[in-house]
Parts: sequence; structure tokens; C-alpha cells
Amino acid sequence: MKQFVTYLTFDGNCRQAMEFYKRCFGGELFVMPFSDAPGDHPKEVKDRLMHASLTTGAGTLMASDSMPGAPVKTGDNFQIMIQCDSPEETDRLFEALGQSGKVIMPLQTTFWAARFGMLTDQFGIGWMFNYEKPRG
Repeated sequence: MKQFVTYLTFDGNCRQAMEFYKRCFGGELFVMPFSDAPGDHPKEVKDRLMHASLTTGAGTLMASDSMPGAPVKTGDNFQIMIQCDSPEETDRLFEALGQSGKVIMPLQTTFWAARFGMLTDQFGIGWMFNYEKPRG
């Protein structure tokens, strides 16, 4: 396993929050609004962030905005993301943590990952699993 990453969810103010965290922690900030992402997205999300990451020597903080109308409850607006080393590890951890839990997004290929999925475990903790596409 490469690392655990905290993933935050915001209701339209992800860019402002991540810029604030950059001022506090320093590092390199990457943002991708929905308007820059592949796919057909509703017009009202074009300025919301599909993904943001702040990388410092201490680690990485990732975040995104919710879709309009999707509730964001303070205290429940984070997940733990696992950056996996292999497709097999991704499958194994997804299966293990998903026992008696609820699958939110089954493991699948996305435009950014070879394997990505989301679930809530039996204790109510949200998990994201990511295995990056091989480069080259």
C-alpha cells in the first residue's frame, strides 16, 4: 500500500478551502473543475471542483465539491482513500473492508485510475480505493 490519504468533500467551496490550506501548509495545489473533466456534466457544476490535491513534504490532502443538491454534513464530509500498489491489493482491501458494509461505487476503471471504488464499512467510515493507471 502506498499511503492513506484524507479526502474532504465540500458544498461548492472546495477551491476556497484548498487555497486556504495551501496558505497554511504550503505545498503544490492542483485543481480540476468539472468543466475540465471528461464527460457530460450539468452546467451548474462547471465551476465546482471535481478534484483537488495539495501535496507537501508531509503528505497529500485531497478534496472535491459535491454535486448540487447532494447533502454535505459537517463531520461526515471526509473519507479515507487508500492508494494501492496493485489491482490485486485493491480487490483484496475492497473486499475486506466491505464485509457487512455498503458499496457506494463498485471497483471500476475510470479516466484517472485503473481501479477505483468507494464503500462505507460496517462502522460507518467511508473508504475510497485507488490504483493508478500505469504511466507510459
